[in-house]
Amino acid sequence: MTTPLTARLTELTVVDVRTPGEYASGHLPGALNVPLDRLERALPALRAAGGELLIVCRSGARSTKACALLAGHGIVTADLTGGTTAWAADGHELHHTAGAARATWAMERQVRFTAGALVLVGLALGLLHPAWQLLSAGIAGGLVFSALTDTCGTAALLAKLPHNRPRATDLDTTLAALAASGPRER
Repeated sequence: MTTPLTARLTELTVVDVRTPGEYASGHLPGALNVPLDRLERALPALRAAGGELLIVCRSGARSTKACALLAGHGIVTADLTGGTTAWAADGHELHHTAGAARATWAMERQVRFTAGALVLVGLALGLLHPAWQLLSAGIAGGLVFSALTDTCGTAALLAKLPHNRPRATDLDTTLAALAASGPRER
């Protein structure tokens, strides 16, 4: 199925700001992976790419943040509304990284699992000593704060785990490809 966006993909530099594990589990054709927490390091290469950047994540939350950061540095961007989830729901193909051992859970799912597990641990240990219930209360407070500020400290911590981190050589290769692509003709 060809849509105006799929026809324009060859004109755009597509940058996926999810973790490498999420990227490996399915990304837009031709997308380059620059995780959100590495975006500032990639600024010179993103400027060198020239032309319009299409920023993508799973649902649109991280790509919106990335677009705001890049706009603050004078880099022209567009955001894929609904992210790869909407892309796939519209019947478009997602490419998978060759040789990826297994797909990593989406960051939102990792956060839900971690928060739920910590709440259960806090409640279980609270049976031994009531002070452990503070762990569950702390997680609940963190979730409320996360919702109110649209930030997520747990996601920031989980993004640092080895399965969510790009190898330095992978990121350097991506940045070199961005810099080498240069401005695209319109």
